Amino acid sequence: MTIAPSPLRSRARRRRRRPVLRWALWLAGLLLVFVLGVAVGQAIEDRPPAGKPLTNVTTIQPWTQTEQR
Repeated sequence: MTIAPSPLRSRARRRRRRPVLRWALWLAGLLLVFVLGVAVGQAIEDRPPAGKPLTNVTTIQPWTQTEQR
């Protein structure tokens, strides 16, 4: 005759494992956010310097209102 493990013991074991899993998932999520923040910071820091501003100046000749002959 064999005795099956008590359902209360298996539930207690499951309850103990879940907080560890939650903490591990939270830690992994925080680590991911930190790594993404560092990556964005590096990308902003490493961008090329801005070029000189470019200004175009064009003179527009006005039309005359009288006819020229």
